[in-house]
Amino acid sequence: MASEELARKLQSRLAASEETETETEPKPALEENLAATKLPESSAACGDSSSELSAILNRRLDINEGNAPPRASRVFNPYTEFKEFSRKQIKDMEVMFKRYDTGKDGFIDLMELKLMMEKLGAPQTHLGLKNMIKEVDEDFDGKLSFREFLLIFRRAAAGELQEDSGLMALARLSEINVATEGVMGAKDFFEAKVQALSVGSKFEAEIREEKEERKKQEVEKKERQAAFKQLQSAFCS
Repeated sequence: MASEELARKLQSRLAASEETETETEPKPALEENLAATKLPESSAACGDSSSELSAILNRRLDINEGNAPPRASRVFNPYTEFKEFSRKQIKDMEVMFKRYDTGKDGFIDLMELKLMMEKLGAPQTHLGLKNMIKEVDEDFDGKLSFREFLLIFRRAAAGELQEDSGLMALARLSEINVATEGVMGAKDFFEAKVQALSVGSKFEAEIREEKEERKKQEVEKKERQAAFKQLQSAFCS
């Protein structure tokens, strides 16, 4: 009896092992297929990571060696960079710029320039407006910063704009007079710069005049207040 029971157990174990082998035989083939399917994706990811890492390392190497292009800065001082114009002229240009910067973002875009040219009485086509911006758009952002706006008047004053161009029409039709104090009509910009440097002290004089004018206004205000109080006390008495 014991031998028969042992034989049955051995047969059942053999049958179970055969079933297990039958179920596990396709697995290696399946795993190979899955690995083969995923291989191109891993290779592509590895290639992308390698190229990205290579680009970062090359950029860092350029920075360390001083070969990386400098980043353009939007911060500038118009009074020191545009010395050919007086402080009053630059302030007038700033007032005009802010008047047409209806979005209040520090830029004049295509639609705001369109409105400006219409207000000045020299409407331009869509292509004409794009060409106007392109002519002074140093950072290629498709709009005019205040510095690029000043470049229009610099180029107009230096005689570098075409007579029939939209930018020349803007400079001429604006309320800013760059002929009396500026360098309008100068044939060469460097000659204009020499002329501007010869009157470098003019800026300091203008600053003093502005301070004196403010002091004068404050004194007059105090005098008016004193006169009003004196008149008020006279009525009360």
